[in-house]
Amino acid sequence: MGLFRPLLRTAALGGLAGAGVTSYALWEARQYTLRRHDLRVLPAGMRPLRVLHLSDIHMTPGQTRKQEWLRSLAALEPDLVIDTGDNLSHRRAVPVVLDSLGGLLDVPGVFVHGSNDYFEPGLRNPIGYLLPDDGTRHTHVPQLPWRDLTAGFTAAGWLDLTNRRSTLTVGETTLAFAGVDDPHLSYDDLPAVAGPAEPGADVRLAVAHAPYLRVLDQFAADGYDAIVAGHTHGGQVRLPRPGGSRAYATNCDLDPARARGLHRHPADSRPGDPGSAWLHVSAGIGTNPYTRVRIACRPEATLLTLLPSG
Repeated sequence: MGLFRPLLRTAALGGLAGAGVTSYALWEARQYTLRRHDLRVLPAGMRPLRVLHLSDIHMTPGQTRKQEWLRSLAALEPDLVIDTGDNLSHRRAVPVVLDSLGGLLDVPGVFVHGSNDYFEPGLRNPIGYLLPDDGTRHTHVPQLPWRDLTAGFTAAGWLDLTNRRSTLTVGETTLAFAGVDDPHLSYDDLPAVAGPAEPGADVRLAVAHAPYLRVLDQFAADGYDAIVAGHTHGGQVRLPRPGGSRAYATNCDLDPARARGLHRHPADSRPGDPGSAWLHVSAGIGTNPYTRVRIACRPEATLLTLLPSG
């Protein structure tokens, strides 16, 4: 009996701690945050360009707080929107996503899809994200109405960059783009977009959902000034530590140190190095609807301000 009571007390304290962590993780997954970064990639003398990067919305019809927050982003009045996929998590989410984007659909935009635009999400063991990738892809489930999403985006004038190159003029700035379909599903067609980035453009941007190294390597070698991606959820569950936090996983072959935020690719390169580019990875706005938790990794959208170099 003397030993039983301390064990019982320890178990109760552990249960309370676990409940507290779970409550915090559920709370943090709804603390929508706007990040800001500056990229010096424009020619000298050009007007700054404000680019809103959205990723991994993972929308379901009942997520009204997320929908309201997305609508509020139109007040930022960006010059361009880049959507790097995983907008859907429910078969009835397409009209909800389009309505939530609201005024942002009146802004020039480009997009690619992610695996969760194509296939219904399912209940999975979250520990699996921390283990090495075994190559399993959950494509045996029903498809989501991604074609309707594509139609809604293109009807608004957004460019579909699915294994395509294109150009777009926004104000005085001419942008050259290359994009690939989701590398996580091996849908990317790198030969289709290979070759030197358009030299006559003012800035060259590459877009992908999942930041796999094969994709980043090609875009950087082809001379793109910046690569924009999502997919990682920033690690989703990070270890808090003084001055920041640490990701354990990226759900791809990108190193955890670059799971979110603005970095260089290759990681050890510097601006001006041949074959290198800026890399922005969004921690995303949503999660799998069955595991709506985040720790030290708030949901985010990012306003990237493109500025003249030097």
